[in-house]
Amino acid sequence: MNSKISIPIFAMLMLTIMSIYFYTHPSYQKSLQAKYYYEIGNYNEAYALAKEAFGLDLYNRMAATVMAGSTTSLKYVKYINEGKKYIQDIGEIAMHESISDADKAKIRLICEIMLSSYVKLAPSVVTDADLVSEAARYYAKFEKLLEKVNS
Repeated sequence: MNSKISIPIFAMLMLTIMSIYFYTHPSYQKSLQAKYYYEIGNYNEAYALAKEAFGLDLYNRMAATVMAGSTTSLKYVKYINEGKKYIQDIGEIAMHESISDADKAKIRLICEIMLSSYVKLAPSVVTDADLVSEAARYYAKFEKLLEKVNS
């Protein structure tokens, strides 16, 4: 009868101590902040906080995970931003009455760069699905543009 009560009390006491440690240790506080910024899509801030937390405690797996996820997400954000810029540049070229061979070569080069950059992206389990799908849409656009320029 005594052990039936003491084991759950001991377990609750251990969970309480672990929770207090988790919430008061600076590394884990920064990890929680980094996780928050990652969830709201502020990947730069998430990366900075996770890196700081990881520097405080090299065994902080949450910090390592957020740091890796932020790095991957920042690559996707960069790809999407470049895609937007290049689509706008190509749109301006397309507004000309005739497209010169130099402009076609420029469009072809842009498309090839964006297609090869996409292949280098590797989503992880924690990468935001919206980022992955938006990058895939830009990949498809550049694939179609390259097809049109080459025909």
